[in-house]
Amino acid sequence: MRRYLAFDLGAESGRAVIGTLEDGRLSIEELHRFANEPVKARETLHWDVLRLWHEIRTGLAKAPQVDGIGIDTWGVDFALLDESGALLQNPVHYRDQRTDGVPELVFQHVPPDEIYESTGVQFMQINTLFQLYALKEKQPKLLEAARHFITVPDLLNYWLTGNITCEYTNATTTQMFDARARDWAWPMLDRLGLPTRLLQPVTEPGSVIGSFGGSTVIAPACHDTGSAVAAIEASGDTAFISSGTWSLMGTEAPAPIVTPQARAFNFTNEGGVGGTTRVLKNIMGMWLLQGCRKQWNATDYASLVALAKPVPELTSLVDPDDPAFLHPDDMTAAIDNFCRSTNQPVPAGQAAYVQTIFESLALKYRYVLESLSELTGETYRTIRVVGGGARNRVLNQYLADATNCRVLAGPVEATALGNLVMQMVGSGAVNSIAEGRSIVARSFPADVYKPSGAGAWDSAYARFRQML
Repeated sequence: MRRYLAFDLGAESGRAVIGTLEDGRLSIEELHRFANEPVKARETLHWDVLRLWHEIRTGLAKAPQVDGIGIDTWGVDFALLDESGALLQNPVHYRDQRTDGVPELVFQHVPPDEIYESTGVQFMQINTLFQLYALKEKQPKLLEAARHFITVPDLLNYWLTGNITCEYTNATTTQMFDARARDWAWPMLDRLGLPTRLLQPVTEPGSVIGSFGGSTVIAPACHDTGSAVAAIEASGDTAFISSGTWSLMGTEAPAPIVTPQARAFNFTNEGGVGGTTRVLKNIMGMWLLQGCRKQWNATDYASLVALAKPVPELTSLVDPDDPAFLHPDDMTAAIDNFCRSTNQPVPAGQAAYVQTIFESLALKYRYVLESLSELTGETYRTIRVVGGGARNRVLNQYLADATNCRVLAGPVEATALGNLVMQMVGSGAVNSIAEGRSIVARSFPADVYKPSGAGAWDSAYARFRQML
C-alpha cells in the first residue's frame, strides 16, 4: 500500500486529498477543503497566497505519513522573490485590470504572429507575458528588487522544500516559453526588455523536488489542467474538456501545432506529461454562472444547475468568450447587454439565465471542436469531460446532442487523480503514465451520454456561428 497527498488549488477553492494505492486500485479521501478568495487592496486584485499556505499547512497536519506530496494550481500567475527568497508582493490575480490595453503595447515591439510562432500560446490579456510587461511599465523598481520569478505552484513547492524550481506544464501557460525548444523564449523576451535573469531552469512533471517532514515532494503536472488530463486517455479521436471556472477543450498530441491556422483559431499549446502537448482552447466556462451566483447570493451550484431544463429552449445565446464577460461588475447586466446588441430577448429570471449559459457553452464547445478537427485532421467521436462540470448532467447531455459525440463524464476529481498519478510515476509505484491512467479508469468509471438528436441544435448552431 502506498499513500500520497495531493493539493489541488483552483480559482475558487482548494483541497487536500489523500490517495491510497492498494491491490491495483486507487481510492481517495478529501482531508481538507478551503476557499480561495482574492483580496482587493488599493484597486489591485491579489491572491491571498499566505492564507493558501496556511491552509496547506493545515492539510499537512491532518494527513498521515505519506509517500509523496504534490501541488497543482491554476496557471499564468506568478510571484517575485528577493535575494533572500522573501516574497516581494502577494501575487496579482489574472483578472486584475492591470493588463487592460497591455497586449497592444507589447505588439508594438513584437508582432503577435512572431509571439505565436515562438510560444504557440493562445492570446489572452491575462497571460503572464502581459502581466510581466505591465509590471515593467508600471512598477519597474519592484522588478529591479526581484531575483527570482516563480509561478504560484512553484512558490508553494519552494515554501515546502526550500528549493526554487519551475515546473514545465505551468511554465508553458505563461506565453513566455518556446513550445518547440521546450525552453524559455529568450530572444522574444529580450526584445520586450523583460528581465530574463529572473527565470529558472525547467523541471519535468514527475520529478522529485525535495522533501517535507519525511515525505518526498514530487512535481506533478503543476498546472491543474495538465494534472486533469494526466488522469485520462484523450488522444486520437478523443477530445477532452476540463470543466470548471474555465473550460479547457482540446486533445493530447505528440507535438505542438504551431501553424498560421492554429494562430487564426487562437489555439494554445500547453505542455503535457510524458513529452506530449495539450492542444487546446480556453473557453470562459462556469465563470458566467459563478458571476450570476454571486449576484443572486445563491448558496450552491446544484440549486442553480437544477433550474436548467433537460430539453433545450435555445432562445437567447451569448458568446461565453466575449470580452464583456471577463470581469464585469454585473454579470446578468453583461448578458442582457449582449442579447440586446444581437437582437435577442433578454433572459427573464434565473432559470432563463442558466439556460442561456448552458446552451451557449454547448454550442461554443461544438465550434471549438470543429476548429480542433481542422487543425489535427481528426474526426472526434468521443469527448471526455473531467472536473466539476462532469456532475452537470444537463450540460453533458446538451454537449452530446450539440456535437453528436459520445460524452464520457468523469472522473470529477480528475485533477487530484492526475496529480496522484504523476506522484506514483515519480516514486516508482507504477511503471508508466499509461499504467497510472489504467488504474484511474478501473477505479473511477465514467458516466456515458449518447447524442439523442441534433435537429434543433443544428439550426441554433447556424445562428450562433453567424452571431460570432
